[in-house]
Amino acid sequence: MRYPTLNKTLGFLAHDVARLLRKRLEQRTRSLNLTRAQWSVLAHLARHEDEGLNQSRLADILDVEPITLGRLIDKLEGCGLVARRPDPADRRAWLLSLTEKAHPILDKLWELGAANREHAMRGLNEAEREQLLDLLARVKANLADAEEPEDSIQEGPRKGQLKA
Repeated sequence: MRYPTLNKTLGFLAHDVARLLRKRLEQRTRSLNLTRAQWSVLAHLARHEDEGLNQSRLADILDVEPITLGRLIDKLEGCGLVARRPDPADRRAWLLSLTEKAHPILDKLWELGAANREHAMRGLNEAEREQLLDLLARVKANLADAEEPEDSIQEGPRKGQLKA
């Protein structure tokens, strides 16, 4: 065989697992009347609740355009789930915070997420679960800390473009 089986390559397998986890969580959270993008915003705000996030940093974390995030925040703010307040460190920026109304929804989201993770890890014992998470954390760290020499990075087409 010229090419490896796709389900045996890290990239394809990780992508498929992440896609299926999201798909199953979307099915489980349908009753919350939030889109995946909206609950992702809430989850990341909860994760960074102590230090606070401005819209620019959250857009980077979510890998979305700032204008797209702005619309999401507008909607969540309109629902009373997110509040904006001026960033004392940057008068052009807004810090985002969860409102009290968001916490019961996040509690339900965590509960549904835990059920989703439990379903995904069905058949794995505790040691295997820990090992899987440890290994994935190491792969993530390898990719996050990768420092390639400038001459080893290949210039390619821009996103969405193919070379002729």
